[in-house]
Amino acid sequence: MQILVKKNIEEILELENLVLEKPKDISLGHFATPVAFSLAKELRKNPMQIAQELADKFKDSEIFDSVTAVKGFVNFKLSNTFLENLISKLFEDENSFAKGENKNEKILLEYVSANPTGPLHIGHARGAIFGDTLARVGRHLGYDVQTEYYINDAGAQMDMLGLSVSLAGREFLLNETVEYPESYYRGEYLVDIAKEIQKNFGDDIFNDESRFREMAMFAKDEVLKIIKKDLKDIGIEFDTFISENSLYSSWEDTKNVLEKNGSLYEKDEKVFLRSTAHGDDSDRVVVRDNGIPTYLAGDIIYHKNKYDRNFDRYINIWGADHHGYITRVKAAIEFLGNDSSKLEIILSQMVQLLKGGEPYKMSKRKGNFILMSDISEEIGADALRFVFLTRKSDTHLEFDLETLKNQDSSNPVFYINYAHARINQVFVKANLTPKDVLNEKFGDLNEDSINLIYEALLLPTVISEAFEKRDMQKITDYLYNLASSVHKFYNEHKILETQEQNSYLKVLSVVSLSIRTGLKLLGIEAKEVM
Repeated sequence: MQILVKKNIEEILELENLVLEKPKDISLGHFATPVAFSLAKELRKNPMQIAQELADKFKDSEIFDSVTAVKGFVNFKLSNTFLENLISKLFEDENSFAKGENKNEKILLEYVSANPTGPLHIGHARGAIFGDTLARVGRHLGYDVQTEYYINDAGAQMDMLGLSVSLAGREFLLNETVEYPESYYRGEYLVDIAKEIQKNFGDDIFNDESRFREMAMFAKDEVLKIIKKDLKDIGIEFDTFISENSLYSSWEDTKNVLEKNGSLYEKDEKVFLRSTAHGDDSDRVVVRDNGIPTYLAGDIIYHKNKYDRNFDRYINIWGADHHGYITRVKAAIEFLGNDSSKLEIILSQMVQLLKGGEPYKMSKRKGNFILMSDISEEIGADALRFVFLTRKSDTHLEFDLETLKNQDSSNPVFYINYAHARINQVFVKANLTPKDVLNEKFGDLNEDSINLIYEALLLPTVISEAFEKRDMQKITDYLYNLASSVHKFYNEHKILETQEQNSYLKVLSVVSLSIRTGLKLLGIEAKEVM
């Protein structure tokens, strides 16, 4: 809608790149432009005079019911006829609503990428849900988005996983007294994995240090099964998984490229990357004094692999604790001869979970962290997805589980779904479908109805801004406000068995489509009945 309106205004005014705003007071108009202020200096006229002259050019417009000059702004109020025509086209193909044209841009989106050493915790869930929603919205807007999970299955954490499974097997299956080191993984999942190892390899493996790596690889595959299931349970599936361990075979080739570019040097028997040349606060070790590549080396290989696949853009969603890693990875990308500006890194902040106003108690038996799967089971995948999108990913998020169980406006998921179900039930009671009222004329439909349609038709603009600014909160806020408008309209206007019934139903069918489409982009299926 906004694109059509903007194009029409630009054609009539013979201007380009017009700024079009949405007035806070909708009674002034549905759209407004401050263009008179920017033209004032050029034309040497008062902005208010210019605004009036511009407004006068729209006297014969069929798109606008009125165009007025107010304090230098030109305000536009949409006509019923324009909205009627626009709505009729929406229902020709519901799946195309708010959809963008093919952007011819390939994006590789990497997110979650949690170590395969245990089930996902509630902190991982935030990046997972944000990443999945970003991909859904991007694809809807016409971008070619491929999602990827980077499996960190190399390094010290895998050695620790092998040791941890060994300890779990010895303590819980062999009934031995074991001594735990300061750092190790724990949780019920390790006992389950140990049982599978016992079934496949027998008891002796748990006390054979030479087989710890073998146990670690087996455990990694079992943990990945858990991770994939937990993600699928909340509607998330990846296009590709790529193993860090499998990439190390190309380390020498990667290292040779870096050496040719003069980006490596040796010191104290270690190999350093000259990352300070690209803004890092110190150069970073990529090969330890024992000859083993560091975690950073793995990331360098991986990003070379990414760029070799020739995407137009790369997006990584990392935890906030990876902030210091950004500069060194981008430095390596430049040293490899690639454009680091094509890589965008979005940080995901931690989450504080409450239950009844008190901090959520963690279970030591489950490993001193809150499992994503436990929270998903308690409040449902829809509520979990929605609440994690109610704040921008790089800001702190705190929420209370009990609120998300409420059947009232304090629970945003319930409130929005109730609006959608309410509309659906009005149609049921009228014994009609949206298609039955598609050709209904608005005539002298009241201002509340027109404003409700206008609000519902803003969804394309909202999702476009949400994607461009990487801020899915714009969509959750929009849906909540639209639901609020639905409830207000329903309470203030008698709909059924009135002269305006079918016109009102046509209005509500558009709102229903907006809510349904918006929720779908968030990975949530709108409820027909509550």
